[in-house]
Amino acid sequence: MTTVETIRFKLRTDVDDAEFQQLNRTMEKEYLEARPGFVARSTARGADGEYLVTVHWASPEDAEATIAAFFAAPETQAFLAAVDLETVQPGRYELIES
Repeated sequence: MTTVETIRFKLRTDVDDAEFQQLNRTMEKEYLEARPGFVARSTARGADGEYLVTVHWASPEDAEATIAAFFAAPETQAFLAAVDLETVQPGRYELIES
């Protein structure tokens, strides 16, 4: 069953939105799209500056393996440096097909 991850966060105060959008695209292309089980990803921004990222995975094991390697991967370091890590709120769900 498809697993959906959500990640809510804010940027560090010294990072502007345009810079982050480029870092976000680069990390997705260089890291996430190459991971086993990756299906899709979308990024949204709220009026208060909070970001919401949703990632669809083929299985919970694919999601878990990716997050286990995420913080040490060279391809994610610039992205992580832009995020206020104290604001990160993750979630994981099973997609319900209707």
